[in-house]
Amino acid sequence: MDLQTGLPDGRTETASSVELFDTHVHLYDEQFADDLDRVFSRMAQAGVARAMCVGYDVDSSEKAVAMTKSRTGIVAAVGVHPHDAGSVAADYLARLADLARHPRVAALGEIGLDYYRDLSPRPVQQQVFREQLALVRKLNIPVIIHVREAYGDLLDILRRDGISPAGGVMHCFSGSWEVAQQAMEMGFYISLAGPVTFKKALKLKEIAVRVPADRLLIETDCPFLAPEPFRGRRNEPAYVRYVAEHIAVLRDISLGELAQVTTANARRLFNLI
Repeated sequence: MDLQTGLPDGRTETASSVELFDTHVHLYDEQFADDLDRVFSRMAQAGVARAMCVGYDVDSSEKAVAMTKSRTGIVAAVGVHPHDAGSVAADYLARLADLARHPRVAALGEIGLDYYRDLSPRPVQQQVFREQLALVRKLNIPVIIHVREAYGDLLDILRRDGISPAGGVMHCFSGSWEVAQQAMEMGFYISLAGPVTFKKALKLKEIAVRVPADRLLIETDCPFLAPEPFRGRRNEPAYVRYVAEHIAVLRDISLGELAQVTTANARRLFNLI
């Protein structure tokens, strides 16, 4: 991996001189089973100092918490994804609440609505989402939101139920600028992932420029959604540098400035300052 990055004025910046925070990873995924040590080595070489390991059900949330105990630089989020809403156990909220009390758990997520795949019935998705939002408010913890083709219902629920004062993030954002504005008004950060680097992702590039610096986060969502030039391959935390580079060019700032701002935002949101 080339560890030098071009800056707008033609200078270069080494990865060791920046500190990046990948705010959404799934490093417990079986796709990392054979080379996790090398993944962490490349992550460090790319200047990625921290990563948020996010659960999608109770079992994966337990794995995310376990990873915080064995790997430096990892914090965890626990929650039930809308795909898994239809199969929750009766005690899932109690189990999430117990996991959330671990000192390295910094958020609840990823939770939300997904009408693209509809792997759980929509009324069930909404019920489980609202139950977890109530837990977010009870624990006063940040929330990580997953939403796909369900922005209308999601925003309606958020307006009606609310989140905690700790705020939250719209992870792997794919909505419009109008939706981004509404989310930020509710206290959310906007996180951009690999798709912002895709040539035809003009809407995301516009959002990357327009989101205020103090509301911007970056992520990989690995092992999914690898950025250019790795599109179609397995994603990993080191590649968040390519997301950062691309956004820095769009905003006409240095990688160092983009890294400083987004890392400070992540540390603030997840109370890691």
